[in-house]
Amino acid sequence: MAKPNLLSVPSFYQKYVERIDEEELIPALINSGNLTIDMIKSIPEASGDYRYAEGKWSIKEVLVHLIDAERVFAYRALRFGRGDKTELSGFEENNYAIASNANTRKLYKIIEEYNNVRAATIDLFSSFDVEALARTGLANGSEISVNAIGFVIAGHETHHRNVLSERYFSK
Repeated sequence: MAKPNLLSVPSFYQKYVERIDEEELIPALINSGNLTIDMIKSIPEASGDYRYAEGKWSIKEVLVHLIDAERVFAYRALRFGRGDKTELSGFEENNYAIASNANTRKLYKIIEEYNNVRAATIDLFSSFDVEALARTGLANGSEISVNAIGFVIAGHETHHRNVLSERYFSK
């Protein structure tokens, strides 16, 4: 299914969908994932706890946030793709980051987990037919399609990859 029209995407998520150049979902997920893997494989273990400013997430926390957010978005896509019309709540990303214990983990294990989650996401979205991708549901008070959720996953990741590049690695 093609990239959604921005007017059909909740305003908060439009900035993520805009970041994606690909017009098809699976290539967008594959390409964004590959770019992220290339970036994070180059991070030395000793740098994983680095924060560019006090009160900001460490590199490890950013990476675990990507994993957590992708799982939340994929869960929404699964529910809506299967026709579940139950409204789903949002999630508080800062609470998730605190509870993630990311800084006690080894960077290579976070990378493995990221790879596994992305592979599962690609499998999930590949399993949806056109009708499932077009289905919508309410999450965090906004209606969104399954297809748009897939593009949000790739765009959210691209956003944080850019943050890592600009604020963590540019020094």
